Amino acid sequence: MAEEVKVEVEVEVDVKVEVEAEEEMHDYAKERKHHKHLQQLTGLGAMAAGAYALHEKHKAKKDPENAHKHKVKEHIAAVVAVGVGGIAFHEGHEKKDAKKKSKECTS
Repeated sequence: MAEEVKVEVEVEVDVKVEVEAEEEMHDYAKERKHHKHLQQLTGLGAMAAGAYALHEKHKAKKDPENAHKHKVKEHIAAVVAVGVGGIAFHEGHEKKDAKKKSKECTS
């Protein structure tokens, strides 16, 4: 036969959270500048990868013996250019978000 056991437990928790005013302030201007720099750098990376892809495309035409190798390098560079371009696009949105948050905090 099963016995019933009743247990009563009382738990009291007292938590105090203190946040300093300095920690609450976030430097959105610095964040916006950071994302702007990352956007510019990734844009340059995309251009460099695109230029390398065009260079390999040219080499594939000029060097028919190693054309396959150059085609592979061209396609890899093209994929890298698209990927880095996507990162630049993302950083542009992050920059806009930081700008909006900055205006919300000052208003």
